[in-house]
Amino acid sequence: MSISLTDSAAKRVSDYLAKQDDTVGLRLGVRKTGCSGFAYHVEYAKEIKDSDITFEDHGITLVVDHDALPMLQGMQVDFVKQGLNEVFKFRNPNVKEECGCGESFTV
Repeated sequence: MSISLTDSAAKRVSDYLAKQDDTVGLRLGVRKTGCSGFAYHVEYAKEIKDSDITFEDHGITLVVDHDALPMLQGMQVDFVKQGLNEVFKFRNPNVKEECGCGESFTV
């Protein structure tokens, strides 16, 4: 299995990466927080560490820490515009529960 991007997410990430000289891809991870346990962490990767696993989708390198991979395996990342807001959305088959506000999840 892998992690994938929708066309919308790929365009957003690709547009950003084209303007950056010091990034190698999109880093996806999780951090402990919220009422359900974990929240997604997204940032642009400046390097690939020995503990990272990489995936390629739409010509974009997706970087995931080895420890976070079991929680993100099979996930699809989308990018949506909602009025004036723009946000990444996650379709994660590993999620068992999400909190009411949608900020955290349990696997």
